[in-house]
Amino acid sequence: RFSELKSSIESHLSDSQSVASDPSQLKPHLDKISESISDLEKLVAQSSYFLPSYDVRSSLKTVSDLKRSLENLSSELIPKKKFSFKNKASKKERDSVVPESKQSIAPVYNSVQPSYVARDSPGFRNKTGEVLVGEFKESEIGEFTISDLDSCEVRIIGCIRALFIHRLKDCRVYVGPVTGSILIEEAEGCVFAIASHQIRIHGARRSDFYLRVRSRPIVEDCNGVRFAPYCLSYGGIEEDLRGADLDAETENWANVDDFRWLRAVQSPNWSILPENERVGIVDISNS
Repeated sequence: RFSELKSSIESHLSDSQSVASDPSQLKPHLDKISESISDLEKLVAQSSYFLPSYDVRSSLKTVSDLKRSLENLSSELIPKKKFSFKNKASKKERDSVVPESKQSIAPVYNSVQPSYVARDSPGFRNKTGEVLVGEFKESEIGEFTISDLDSCEVRIIGCIRALFIHRLKDCRVYVGPVTGSILIEEAEGCVFAIASHQIRIHGARRSDFYLRVRSRPIVEDCNGVRFAPYCLSYGGIEEDLRGADLDAETENWANVDDFRWLRAVQSPNWSILPENERVGIVDISNS
């Protein structure tokens, strides 16, 4: 299925120049490609626990190359002054000063971000300065999304199957066990305490990660990220960790693969968080 999706995306990318002759069709065309790339990335993440590391690395490089191709096409074909954000800026005047200043910074990058964050999965979205609490003690839920948060604290008690995190700034995220995978895209100045079978982090800056993870965590296009062992506590967490097969400490929190740093020496993009700077146990029982 990976090869089939990849070929389809490449075909649509090739068609973009001809589609650009009709401006009304160009944006939907590029959005569709972005969604397909997101599906491909999600497929890789879901399969990464079972694939050899070389295959995972190669597949993620393919996804990254496709994103870059879409970014270049978007930059070439969409005039910046006519671009508007789908959610927040659609109601603003196109000639206002604030949207144009934002567009010059991020429109192309946003166009290639995973579109699954906008789907109908449960989640916390578009909040500033709030404490957001989710409790899933009775039964495990499926996908959960955390996106577009600023200066928030997120507390999730219980198990979920997959977690998608997108565009967080100055947030604290404390999450019980995730039985599948966690994908993080764009985080700045954040602290995460997360446990999962697979964790991939893309585009994080100046953030600390307290992890328990079955496989080696993956970082890409990150800098100033630091790692330490999982530090979360709440009533019943040990039972939840056992149920998710995450009760054993694997020490993989310290075995980080940087897919942008393929040399034998230590990557400059991540480091171990010094013990005297760690937060200690974080108890969210009284959420």
